[in-house]
Amino acid sequence: MVSININGKSHKVAENQTILQICNQVGINIPTLCHDERLEPHAACRLCVVEIEGRRSLMTACSTKAEEGMVINTHSEKVIRARKDVLDLMVSNHPLDCLTCEKSGDCALQDYCYEYGITEGSFRGAKKSYPIDSSNPFYYSDQNKCILCGKCVRVCSELQGTNAIGLSDRGFITKVATPFDEGLSNSVCVSCGNCVSVCPVGALMPKSKEKFRIWETKKVRTTCSYCGVGCQIDLLVKGDKVVGVEPGKGPSNNGLLCVKGKFAYPFINHPDRLKTPLIKRYGVFEEATWEEAYSLIVSKVREIKEGNGSDAFAGLTSARCTNEENYLFQKLFRAVIGTNNVDHCARL
Repeated sequence: MVSININGKSHKVAENQTILQICNQVGINIPTLCHDERLEPHAACRLCVVEIEGRRSLMTACSTKAEEGMVINTHSEKVIRARKDVLDLMVSNHPLDCLTCEKSGDCALQDYCYEYGITEGSFRGAKKSYPIDSSNPFYYSDQNKCILCGKCVRVCSELQGTNAIGLSDRGFITKVATPFDEGLSNSVCVSCGNCVSVCPVGALMPKSKEKFRIWETKKVRTTCSYCGVGCQIDLLVKGDKVVGVEPGKGPSNNGLLCVKGKFAYPFINHPDRLKTPLIKRYGVFEEATWEEAYSLIVSKVREIKEGNGSDAFAGLTSARCTNEENYLFQKLFRAVIGTNNVDHCARL
């Protein structure tokens, strides 16, 4: 443990902790656009700078670890001025289309500009003008809105392990791109959407058929039903419809999802989704009650079993069910029907 002073208050902290981690623990808000607790500190956005007595320059809170006797000021005049300059530089080369941007209300850059009083950029000059990459079926990339925080690149390489994107070129023309700039559809991208989930601005956005603003929705935590991993997800619900999915930081997925968990939610509201049992009568499916459906199933099982034996049956179950439901399914076929003809869509 080491003793440090933050904004006039003394704290005993672990020496391997960063200033950002300590400030989060003691309730001091430090702005950051590139930080992700799952990744090693990157110090790309420079927005988390703090003033440390005895240091000639401002230090990034995300990458500077606590040392004995440190005296830190997180919101001095010098720090505020530096953060405003950083935001000013970003906004000067950023489209100010907040009225029409789908990220509005959920944009970290927008929030920090409001907090620090930045309404427009004061630096004049060339503007980024890249074509929007809409080749991926689930999301699009608008590099004109990218602030080069690097989170998407690092999550793709360090957490997802795909390495589909990287920082291309240098200087003013630096951008996030696929190898040889051939577009997302021609890359090794697996459409997991984890880059979309961590983007703090509107550079990476899902192709949603439902238009919504984030303040119109509520988050409902649930478990993804597509396999047995148990990934936690937050459904974005507007009225009575699910309009989006964000990854939850559960013990099995730690804020990551696959393409199904992130983008394959529209089945919930699909008009063809079955909501009641159907029984075919005279060649046409008709809605029936659960009692009618169960009675028909039992009568057919008995009829086939008596006429053809238990091995005339085969059961196919799904990873969309829980482990408990799959256990009961195979128990039904083995113990009640009397066959081992049971298979599962997720077997290897």
